[in-house]
This record gives sequence, structure tokens and C-alpha cells, in this order.
Amino acid sequence: MSYGIGRITGLKSGIHKRISEGNTQIFLAFFLMIFLFVLSLFMGRYSIPPQTIMTNIIFWLLSLGNVEPSNVGTVIFQIRLPRIIAAMLVGAGLSISGASFQGLFRNPLVSPYILGVASGAGFGACLGILISENIFVIQLMAFSFGILAAFLAYSLSKSCKTTATLVLVLSGIIVGAVFTALTSLVKYIADPYDKLPEMVFWLMGSLSSVRVEDLIYVTPAILAGMLVLILIGWRINVISLGEEEARSLGIDTRKMTILVVICATLVTTSAISISGIIGWVGLVVPHISRMLVGPSYKKLLPMSVFLGASFLLVVDDLARTLMSIEIPLGILTALIGAPFFAYLLQKKKVGWS
Repeated sequence: MSYGIGRITGLKSGIHKRISEGNTQIFLAFFLMIFLFVLSLFMGRYSIPPQTIMTNIIFWLLSLGNVEPSNVGTVIFQIRLPRIIAAMLVGAGLSISGASFQGLFRNPLVSPYILGVASGAGFGACLGILISENIFVIQLMAFSFGILAAFLAYSLSKSCKTTATLVLVLSGIIVGAVFTALTSLVKYIADPYDKLPEMVFWLMGSLSSVRVEDLIYVTPAILAGMLVLILIGWRINVISLGEEEARSLGIDTRKMTILVVICATLVTTSAISISGIIGWVGLVVPHISRMLVGPSYKKLLPMSVFLGASFLLVVDDLARTLMSIEIPLGILTALIGAPFFAYLLQKKKVGWS
């Protein structure tokens, strides 16, 4: 009896230790994100002394923003700060969406673009560039067609009676292929000296054109979607065990699947609409988070948010400082993400443990 009690006590102690370690790592990831946020303010082609940046920020805060910014203030508040915030939102949004989809489909190789969202948004953006050069129109078209792609994939999956999650993935592949073909058609008929370069640059991903107005439009959608996903994290835990286990515990898997798809798609399309298509973030960051805090989605999702924001902050800083011309984010995330993912495969750490 005493031996059994001792084992139970030891097990509880191990669980509490793992929880405590997970919380510590989440706090460290949060402070890393804040540190990189501050550091990013000092980085850029236009060199500004750190004390000047801090003076402008403090003065702006004390005046509650009711002050006409100087040239330095314009660089800080209208160019650099919106871009930094956008990088954090996009990185966090893609990461939490990727982690949620991986749990929903019980597949560690799933990314936020699994339902054809990226292909739909890419077609919408290219179509917007073709008919108008207004950045708001381009972003609205990208968002709308990204949502449409996810809706078509889900509608197509409902027509089949087999396993819902498998059919949903296959439907996403079909919809993505159609929109990819349409994107190629739009690029084929576009002006090769004017429209086509802009389309290609958008599809490679960039935050160079982000403005304060863009953040006003997309921030509520991204934050709302992320909040809902974090709140239902324990349900994603149960769903990741299998549909039968989830139903036995009283969870309506159909409603939960719809909710996760809606929230993750809303976050992904909102992020894509201002950044273009940035790959690997939603695939690699959840794996790093899982290695640090384990497979529990109550900790995995917050960790993915903080690490995703930090990762894209670093990538964006490199994109705007490494060369005299800006490097598209999609190129850097692929160059960093693909070798790291290959390392995870080699070490057999791509999974749920």
C-alpha cells in the first residue's frame, strides 16, 4: 500500500513539476518577445540613436499622441512601429493557426494553408492588383477569397460520407489547386512591366507597405480568433486524441471542427491580407513549442503565439537590414524553416510527444 501511495505521490510531483516548467518557459517566451519588440525599434536603414527613439516614444506617450511627429517620429510611429506590430500579429496568428489545425487533423505536417486559404488569398490579391492599385482593395480581395476558399473546401467535404477530417484536407487540396491555376492565369494576362512584378512580390510575402490603417482593420480579427482558440485549447486536446474519444467525453466534434476552422481561417486570412503568403511559420513554430512545453494545447497555443511573434520579428529585422534592398519574407522563412524542419525529421522529433 505504501509503495502504491508513493508511486502516486511521485507521479503527482512529476506532473506539477512539468506544469511549473511549462509555465516558466511560457513566461520566458513572453519576455523574449518583448525584448525583440524593443530591439526591433532600433533596427532599420534609417539610423536613429536609441536615446532619440526612447525620447520620442516617452514624449508621445506623455502627450497621449496629441502631437505632430517630427521626421524621426514619422519613421518610428508611421513606418517602423506599425511594421513591427504587424510582424508580431502575423507570426503569432500563423503559428497558433498551424498548431490548431495540427491538433484538429491529428497531423504534425499540417500548416495554416491546409484548406487552400493561401491559394485563395493569393488569387484575390493578384486579381486586386490587376483591377486596382489601391492597397485596401488588394487586401480586401485577398481576405475575401481566402475566406471563400475555406468555405468551398468545407462545403465540398460535407458532400462525402467518409471521415470528415480526411475529406476536409483533400477538399482543401482540390480548392487550392483551382485557385493556384486561376492565379497563374491572372499572372499570365497581367502587364509584365507593371502589374506582374507587384504580384510576384506580394506572393513572396512582405510587410514593407503596412500602415497604421491596416492594423486597425486586421488586429481585432486576429486577436479575437486567437483568443477563442486559446480558450478552447483543452477541447482541441481531446479532439487530437480521436473523434471517438472526444464524443465519449461529451464533445460535439462537428461543432468544434467548425469553430476551429472558422477561427483559424479568420486569423490566417487576416494575416495574409497584409503580409502576403509567408510559409513555414505555422508549420515549424508549433513543433518548437511542442518540444518546449509538451503536447498540451493549454500551453502549446500560448507558447506558439509568443514564439511565432518572436520568430517573424527576427525574420523581418533580417529582411530589412541584411541587404540594401528588402528581402521577401517568404524567402527567408523558407531558408530558415526548411533546414530546421529537416533537422527535426532527422532527430525524429516531428510528432506529438
